[in-house]
Amino acid sequence: MILKTERLILRPWLESDAESLYHYASSPDVGPIAGWPVHTSVEDSLDIIRNVLSAPETYAVALKNDGSAIGSIGLMIGRSSNIGIPDTEGEIGYWIGVPYWGHGFIPEAVNEMLRHGFMDLGLNKIWCGYFDGNIKSKRVQEKCGFLYQYTKEDVPCSMLNDVRTEHITCITKESWSTR
Repeated sequence: MILKTERLILRPWLESDAESLYHYASSPDVGPIAGWPVHTSVEDSLDIIRNVLSAPETYAVALKNDGSAIGSIGLMIGRSSNIGIPDTEGEIGYWIGVPYWGHGFIPEAVNEMLRHGFMDLGLNKIWCGYFDGNIKSKRVQEKCGFLYQYTKEDVPCSMLNDVRTEHITCITKESWSTR
């Protein structure tokens, strides 16, 4: 499926995106704050495209003007989420390359994923989380109407071999439709 916004195309990841993915995901400012290690090579990024970013409802965030992948967004529905939600709910995750921070691209993509999740997929709630210190992600969630629900301490972050504090937010279909 391909979703479009004013400035973006949300589309499946392609193997040909490996170089672009590596370019942005090799930054130490991107992955570690989201809970995953920096990419170490184009081959590493290609493997991630094949084995992680090929999951259902996972999209490259691509610029509409040239189609280049600059980030990622996805919905993990029901059991595919790690926060224990029913199949009528989803969890959203996202990131974007550093040069595109502060331009409103991720809120634009999140708003389209909320529309898709509620209208196309029939979800009732969409959850999101951010680790302590990830103020940018917290701000995206606030802008998009997510409300704080609870905090989890000592959340294992196995890819980085540490534990973190995670803040969980949520938006219901009803509150999304009336904002």
